[in-house]
Amino acid sequence: MFTLAHLSDWHLAGTPQWSELASKRGLGLLNWHRHRKHVHRPEVLDATIYEVRTAGADHIAVTGDLVNFSLTNEYRRARALLETLASPSDVTVVPGNHDIYVPGAQSSPAEFWNEYMRGDDGVVRFPFLRRRGAVALIALSTALPTAPFLATGHLGDRQLAELAELLDQQRQAFRIILIHHPPIMPASRYLRRLTDAAALLRVLAARGAELLLHGHDHCRSVIWLDGPDRKIPAVGVPAASAAARHGDENAAGCNIFQIDGKPGAWRCEMVARERDAGGVMREIECCKLA
Repeated sequence: MFTLAHLSDWHLAGTPQWSELASKRGLGLLNWHRHRKHVHRPEVLDATIYEVRTAGADHIAVTGDLVNFSLTNEYRRARALLETLASPSDVTVVPGNHDIYVPGAQSSPAEFWNEYMRGDDGVVRFPFLRRRGAVALIALSTALPTAPFLATGHLGDRQLAELAELLDQQRQAFRIILIHHPPIMPASRYLRRLTDAAALLRVLAARGAELLLHGHDHCRSVIWLDGPDRKIPAVGVPAASAAARHGDENAAGCNIFQIDGKPGAWRCEMVARERDAGGVMREIECCKLA
């Protein structure tokens, strides 16, 4: 039995300097003070991290947006929290759009979270592979700086080609894809979509996978994608710092997966936990994904 915990979208926020507000951060700061600072609370994130830390997981996946404005102090705070979760070999991080919020931040996630963002070969380069027993974790990056009012992501031809190779190489493993942007977005979220999602779906339909985990939407969700032999569950998780429900977004939560079996006969059960109105993290759903 392999236990995997999944959390995402911490949105640790610092305060930009005046010189930094001419960029996209200016509009982001306005939105933060109008809405998001009341939703994304550090004490809620601390409680979610404690929940995950005490869940007895063999591995922890964090699927992006650890920070909010891509500021140095945000990256440092995220690093300190990562260190409380588990050792870098037991925590895998992929970046989100807020982790590379502006062009000058493109190298910052790898600078601050290096050990959490590299494969078994020791190289920080996406996609990367971490093999843990019968489980193969394949990490992708959709993060790139975008213009104001955009929160899109992109994989690119190289990542997609290498993903296809890794999926083929790891056919005997329980293959889990870690990505920030979901592979399918409703039309109402067009400006937040993965721009080459159709190409990703083609790779999955041809090569298969056992599970895909993502963040970005701040919602608990399970959708089923086409694979060559069977459907692939794509699972989203609420923002780990959300104090309460916000529009169509859920309160803070995490997912715990129990994985067992062998090729052709895998078993995977998910337990979803979510913060209730009293601030207690409770189990709200248990379902079989394989």
